[in-house]
Amino acid sequence: MYRKVIAPSVLAASLLLVIPASAASSVQGAPGIGDSYYPESGNGGYDVSHYDLRLQYQPKTDLLEGTATLLTTAKQDLSRFNLDFGLKVSEIRVNGAKAKFATSGAHELEVTPAQPLAKGKQATVVVKYAGKPSEFKIDGWSAWQRTPDGGIAAQEPDSAVWWFPSNDHPLDKATFDISINVPDGTQAISNGVLQSQTSKLGWTRYNWRSNKPQATYLATLAIGKFDITTDKTASGLPILNAYSKDLGDNAGAARASVERTGEVAEWLESVFGPYPFNALGGYVPNVPTGFALETQTRPFYSPRQFANGANVSVVVHELAHQWYGDSVSVDNWKDIWVNEGFARYSQWLWSEKEGEGTAQELAQWAYDIRPTEDPFWQVKPGDPGAENQFHGAVYDRGAIAIQALRNEVGDEKFFQILKGWPTERAYGNAKVGDFVRYAEKISNKPLAQLFDTWLYTPGKPAFGAPAAKPGARAQAPAKPAVEPKSWKKIAATNNIHEH
Repeated sequence: MYRKVIAPSVLAASLLLVIPASAASSVQGAPGIGDSYYPESGNGGYDVSHYDLRLQYQPKTDLLEGTATLLTTAKQDLSRFNLDFGLKVSEIRVNGAKAKFATSGAHELEVTPAQPLAKGKQATVVVKYAGKPSEFKIDGWSAWQRTPDGGIAAQEPDSAVWWFPSNDHPLDKATFDISINVPDGTQAISNGVLQSQTSKLGWTRYNWRSNKPQATYLATLAIGKFDITTDKTASGLPILNAYSKDLGDNAGAARASVERTGEVAEWLESVFGPYPFNALGGYVPNVPTGFALETQTRPFYSPRQFANGANVSVVVHELAHQWYGDSVSVDNWKDIWVNEGFARYSQWLWSEKEGEGTAQELAQWAYDIRPTEDPFWQVKPGDPGAENQFHGAVYDRGAIAIQALRNEVGDEKFFQILKGWPTERAYGNAKVGDFVRYAEKISNKPLAQLFDTWLYTPGKPAFGAPAAKPGARAQAPAKPAVEPKSWKKIAATNNIHEH
């Protein structure tokens, strides 16, 4: 760094006497949080505890106007910090004072507050902005989907930069209040519970609250014309589902699947423990994509997921993520198996419950249909690489690894692990190694070699049904020559996260 000398050394020394120590030692926050797959994702130097987003959206023009208020705490003395954001910013205030700002890279917003932020101190950051999300591109690509009557924000590993400024990485989770003003006759769907709905001068404002920590990519916004259904679970949790009014031939199958959300969630509680959030639901907008996403409390489903009829398996997958992926989130995107392996295995458990093939039969079939030389076996689910983050091996080989764990420790310890882990790590983050150590602790067995074989070693490992143990609950024997009845339904969700 080049510094120009502007005063004699004696004068410089005397000036230090009146400069606060925190200002003298303040540094710039890192432009990335340290993710090995996405170095520019997130930012260093601070944590966000709450986002308050006050938005207005005009479907006809795709114009989004917003004021985002971030409640933050500095983790170090900060002279400058970054936000991840792509739309045009008109003003930023930090602790009420106007801040300087500039843009850099693909989505970096560099903020220089009037006064440095002291380590451990809370700060309020207010960002005013406007723009058309569909016109903002990164490498020619947008996570914002326009629909015939509105727009959708749902994407992984990030979608926030298209509609609100944030520390865009799962390591920095926060609570959310999302308020959206839209023209009368249009609805706005988001995460959590609808707190209020008011109309004034041709516009309707929807106020949503997600009161448990939420990763930024799990925040969602859906604006359009929807048919909305509401219900409650047996324990009183509110359920809200929404369907675009122009889903065409997929409308019936979509409803027949998503309307079973409450039933599926109640069953998942028996497997994974108490549901961790304040609301349930799902939404199916009129988009051409084929993926689904576990947006917190209210998963997003593409209509194409239901092109071949009802598919409850995809609902099982996305709701399982509420425990494995949303409540317990990745520490680093290379830990994606902690999300996807368990969501896929939940589909196998649902099949087992429905009598359409046991998890062992499904694991054996997934194993047998891929020959040794198949490139599938070269992908390492425990660290697949950014280019293979959503590869089929993360799902199927990752789920076979979970069945191998079940075979090794027995059902009693296995289901104790499945239910205990989301409680142990509730609302936090975890690495693959954290789960391995937890499984070892509960089972009182060394498991590092098993997981190393299945998650980190290229090649096709040996796999088979467990030997029967006296007094153990028997599983149906594997039938590699017979395809489990549920296989095609589950395979139909293989593009579930092809983003």
